[in-house]
Amino acid sequence: MSIKKTRLVLLLASLILCLASFLPAVAVQAEDTFKVNAKAAFAVDAQSGKILYDQDGEKTMGIASITKIIGLYIVLDQVKEGKLSWDDKVSISDYAENLSVTPDLSNVPLHKENTYTVKELFDSAIIQSANASMVALAEKISGSEAKFTERMKEQLKDWGIKDATIVNASGLNNSYLGENRPEGTGENDENQMSAQDVAIVARHLILDFPEILDVSSTTTQMFGENTQSPVEMVNWNWMLPGFVNYKEGVDGLKTGTTELAGACFVGTITKNDQRIITVVLNADGHAENPSARFNETARLMDYCYDNWSEKELGKANASIPSLKTIDVKDGKESTVPVVLKSPVKVWVRNDMDTGKLTITPTLDKKQVTDNEIQAPMDKGTKIGTATITLAEDKLGYLEDNNAPSTEIITDKTVEKANIFVIGWRRVAEFFGNFF
Repeated sequence: MSIKKTRLVLLLASLILCLASFLPAVAVQAEDTFKVNAKAAFAVDAQSGKILYDQDGEKTMGIASITKIIGLYIVLDQVKEGKLSWDDKVSISDYAENLSVTPDLSNVPLHKENTYTVKELFDSAIIQSANASMVALAEKISGSEAKFTERMKEQLKDWGIKDATIVNASGLNNSYLGENRPEGTGENDENQMSAQDVAIVARHLILDFPEILDVSSTTTQMFGENTQSPVEMVNWNWMLPGFVNYKEGVDGLKTGTTELAGACFVGTITKNDQRIITVVLNADGHAENPSARFNETARLMDYCYDNWSEKELGKANASIPSLKTIDVKDGKESTVPVVLKSPVKVWVRNDMDTGKLTITPTLDKKQVTDNEIQAPMDKGTKIGTATITLAEDKLGYLEDNNAPSTEIITDKTVEKANIFVIGWRRVAEFFGNFF
């Protein structure tokens, strides 16, 4: 990320924001008219994985320093597993030291004669987007940035992400790394992912390690206080309190800027106890307006909350159109009705018909064999699960298993038939096979 942004730019951005406040309010926009002014944009409910907006979300493009959230996930996982401690000391290599003082890059100064804790470097990587700090962490965990990069790729594969291009740990263009670029990568290569895949990474990071938000929401913090080069870190996220694009509820997550990627931002906000993750890649007009990515993020966040809400769909004890009954083996009755145990909460866009539902049953193979359940059984016996989605919803969920579901249960008790009835049925079935 470049550090050429000056106080004058901030002043101009503030003036633009103030002037914008005098413009007429824009009405809530429908799905077919709303557009984010960026090359790609994506929004998802953090908890359920419900996709709320998708604008070229599958198109692979530069992500710049957003890359760091992959590596920071690995750091957090290492700490969780006890393989790394926040207080562990990290030695600084020639590579990391030289990178930390490269002009025009976002960094904190690192010196070989000093050691820094994992926590210090971690915080600087997210708050200041310190590129050299990310390299130092990569070398601490894997021995080299190249090996750490391979680990990042494996992590993405674990999440089902297949189309990403990851060439280094920081997100910089390889031209800044010189001879230190990971082996097998080109001198001008750069990390690329889709907006949808960025949302997957961000969602795993926030759900698995919510403590990341304590750091990503920090506006300023000192680094290297007891070294020869103490520096105050200032968060690049201008949507946090005290910044020109402040928006209530925003507490993360990560910016990214390179010539290839443009101005990018993966943001997250909580409103009415509902957390949304947004991704804006290569925001239009960034050169003229440094707030462009944040303005577009704010618009996208408002669109999601204004046009979507959670509603209960389905009813307790409601029948399933494609599975009203199931066969019973050795029961006094040959079939038993099955129903939904409870409704589910589903994100619904304002213009969608909640009466048009798609209920998809999946039977429990341990309970049901050849579409039969063994008697006896009590009313309320679970035989499977059913996902409930809106027929009009074409956006779906971030990952295949995210759709909300409820249990499928039997709607009455079925006792086991006596031994004579069961025996007679066996005989009838045997001879029935001959005719």
